Amino acid sequence: MKLPVKYKSILGTKETEHAIVAIKDFFQLALSTELNLTRVTAPIFVGSGTGINDDLNGVERPVSFPVKALNESKMEIVQSLAKWKRVKVTELGLERGFGIYTDMNALRPDEELDPIHSIYVDQWDWEMAIDPKDRTVFFLHEIVKKVYRCIKRTEFFIYDRYPKIKPVLPDEIKILYADDLQRKYPKLTPKERENKVAKEYGAVFITGIGGKLDDGTIHDGRAPDYDDWITESGDGHRGLNGDILVWNEVLNSAFELSSMGVRVSPESLKAQLEERNMIEREKLDFHKRLLAGNLTQTLGGGIGQSRLCMFLLRKAHIGETQVSVWTDEIKKDCAKRGIVLL
Repeated sequence: MKLPVKYKSILGTKETEHAIVAIKDFFQLALSTELNLTRVTAPIFVGSGTGINDDLNGVERPVSFPVKALNESKMEIVQSLAKWKRVKVTELGLERGFGIYTDMNALRPDEELDPIHSIYVDQWDWEMAIDPKDRTVFFLHEIVKKVYRCIKRTEFFIYDRYPKIKPVLPDEIKILYADDLQRKYPKLTPKERENKVAKEYGAVFITGIGGKLDDGTIHDGRAPDYDDWITESGDGHRGLNGDILVWNEVLNSAFELSSMGVRVSPESLKAQLEERNMIEREKLDFHKRLLAGNLTQTLGGGIGQSRLCMFLLRKAHIGETQVSVWTDEIKKDCAKRGIVLL
């Protein structure tokens, strides 16, 4: 993803810092109210070998370290809290329609650094209890619309404070399917398809991320043990998950703000592990509990904090809304373009 040739931040550094706080305070209150979520405290590391840490696409290495007080037992910095949240909802005994959210701070050392990717990841991770009968794409899409309403309200909140930042999001989010997009645009790459529809509609939810498409490819990678991307959705498609994308005028590109989905059932977990040749994960603690039916059925996701701030404040680089580490080349390029990295 390329940085814009001509760029000038609408807000100065100090105003930006104030706006970041305002966005985070406003959005998390809107989200918790809209989805009936209670804030909980989250870990920054979990035990290695338990299956709790997010494996993302299954190849990214977590940061790990031994703990002297625990006989050198190895811990891992979280890459996300996708599975931890489900355990927490189960332990709290939450009823259908109620859930949790938390500030997730993660490290992803294998991330490719660019204007929207950083080693440091901060997001609102949320999870809600649902009934097995809610495991439909229709229920998922109702939750997607609620999350999008929170994003829209936050955009107006920022416009009300900073009138130079004009609202650009459409009133409604367009619901699409990865397999439909592949059939409609077979010669385009998944990223090119995202750019095409995000620019056309302004905001889209692409359903069915991780499962095989008609041509044998996948739209994007998903681990096999949290989102359900294999189950028939009930309307001729496959997959009970997806991504919220908006059109980013500053970067002239589709821009992912959130990933979410209905979590795997014992049946879909087994099927997805088999499809990915990862059946050995059934021996891990988390997976054994899930396969035994001892975890609440949930739906959840994550919303990038720095990403949301970056989009709403019309920033060109994620380093303008968070503090991380960057290569000398990136720092020089940003300085040349007038991009102030925090």
